[in-house]
Amino acid sequence: MFLTNAVLRLLAPRLSVRAHCDLPCGVYDPEQARIEAESCYKIIEKYAANNDPAYRTRALAIKEERAEFAKHHLDVLWHDYFKPEHLDKVPNLHDLFWQTTKQVSKVKASTDLADAKRLLELIDEVDAAWKTTGGPEKTRVAGRPA
Repeated sequence: MFLTNAVLRLLAPRLSVRAHCDLPCGVYDPEQARIEAESCYKIIEKYAANNDPAYRTRALAIKEERAEFAKHHLDVLWHDYFKPEHLDKVPNLHDLFWQTTKQVSKVKASTDLADAKRLLELIDEVDAAWKTTGGPEKTRVAGRPA
């Protein structure tokens, strides 16, 4: 029994990883990041309008969590959907994602509504890049409205 437990501990993975999809499923859409970024925007508005310390503490914690989700969705899109051939259509692709993920970090640490608005603008640019490379046709189920 002791030997069996020792062997199992030795063979057990040391690191667990998570992915958007374990297949991968092929469904990628910047809308997921935008929804999380919109949550950050609205939370910052509500934070500014409320003086209750408990409420404000909760608001900041939730905003930081939503920002992390936005960054996750952007990372999945950048690393799994976009391919080297997309650089022909969107030459600034890597810089755009770098700026956008940096802006998510800024929003995560900020209560400035202008930071959240800038993030939404950058996500709109990511959305335009996704559409330019055929994203809706390649990743959405037929019949979904554009």
